[in-house]
Amino acid sequence: MQVRQHPLPSPAPGTRRELVSLHYGQPGQGQKVYIQASLHADELPGMLTAWHLRRQLDALEAAGRLAGEVVLVPMANPIGLSQWWLQSHLGRFESLSGENFNRHYPEYIEAAAHVAEARLGADPTQNVAVLRAALKTEVQSAPADTELKALRKTLMLLACDADVVLDLHCDAQAVMHLYTETPCWPQCEPLAAFLGAGVTLLATDSGDNPFDEACSQVWWKWARHFGDRFPIPQACLSVTVELRGQQDVHHDLAEKDAQAIVDFLTWRGVIAADGAAPVVPAAVGDARPLAGSMPIQSPVAGVLTFLREVGETVRAGDVIAHVIDPITASVTELKSPVDGLLFARDTLRLVTTGARVAKVAGREATRIGKLLGAR
Repeated sequence: MQVRQHPLPSPAPGTRRELVSLHYGQPGQGQKVYIQASLHADELPGMLTAWHLRRQLDALEAAGRLAGEVVLVPMANPIGLSQWWLQSHLGRFESLSGENFNRHYPEYIEAAAHVAEARLGADPTQNVAVLRAALKTEVQSAPADTELKALRKTLMLLACDADVVLDLHCDAQAVMHLYTETPCWPQCEPLAAFLGAGVTLLATDSGDNPFDEACSQVWWKWARHFGDRFPIPQACLSVTVELRGQQDVHHDLAEKDAQAIVDFLTWRGVIAADGAAPVVPAAVGDARPLAGSMPIQSPVAGVLTFLREVGETVRAGDVIAHVIDPITASVTELKSPVDGLLFARDTLRLVTTGARVAKVAGREATRIGKLLGAR
């Protein structure tokens, strides 16, 4: 294993942060897998899972069982990790710009396509190699004149040529669930089964270019761009893995999740099996459109108390929570807008008017426009 440091531009005199990446296996040998934890720096289950993964990868490499390359970034956001205000950790947005750390990754699709087109042909494997090289060149040449831009560029350079990208996050309170693009679902379905995901939310370009989509969308957009002229496969499976809720930082869960990832990578052939290869387990949940994931908003401010737990199936019109005004004693019922799975809810119990407090995954796509909230 090699440890590499990636210095970021200094945000102030006497201050410097760096990103650290761990590299297992041999570059160019077999498939490349990229895994990062806690891009939203206050989402800690990923960091603990990465610690367990590191221990497993150390042992697998020592045993000569790595048939591919694995890059692990055990903490993907040193900027957000250092942001504290009055004893509260602020890891989702950069305090300087207000930008979400998991949005606004640059697109290089047209530029890389222009560079690569003259070298594309009838061989899809060769086309993947050509396009990856062009993409990496474009990412390398992108400006990085702020600390945040440098962080995004560094993460993309580490991930843009990977066959598999796993971005480890969590929600506030939630069941295990995944986000991926619709063209990735055939490759993602076994991962969802290994992880025991309660639901996988699918979209084709959800808006604002989060990290996972920046890695995977280039392939289906290149396929659309070149049409019948050149065969372009979906050469990157990129998935946001939501490791339940923020308080689910437990060794038993993290070890289980790390083992599930190792089993998936063994099933894919990135890790050589010790005996029989893992069998894809029965799925716990299914895939549903991200456009069918409905937020539950509170029309009033007050004290929030939930009546239903995450993981429960609810019907349209079911009361999910009460918002109580302690001054007037009024009670406002918050109801599910659709039949579906109550897969996530907030941890705050004092809500503001208009706050989103829970999410229900329905089966029918009903929303349009940007599908990811700022939160």
